[in-house]
Amino acid sequence: MKEYIEERVLLIARYIIDNNATVRQAAKYFGISKSTVHKDTTERLEQINPALAHEARKVLNINKSERHIRGGLATKEKYLHK
Repeated sequence: MKEYIEERVLLIARYIIDNNATVRQAAKYFGISKSTVHKDTTERLEQINPALAHEARKVLNINKSERHIRGGLATKEKYLHK
């Protein structure tokens, strides 16, 4: 794996853990696609640093379990302003 990819993977993982960020937030922050963030955190990170991958996975699992709530709140907010 190229060095700049490994560095990006570690930076993304640290950002997600430190900020409890979602995949979308991380993608926007780093200016890359959600697909890239997802691949970096689920596949590449596991090869580079398994301990960090475990921490990042915990945050991503929490975000995944809460996303239906955030979606409902966004829809509610949308219709309150109409």
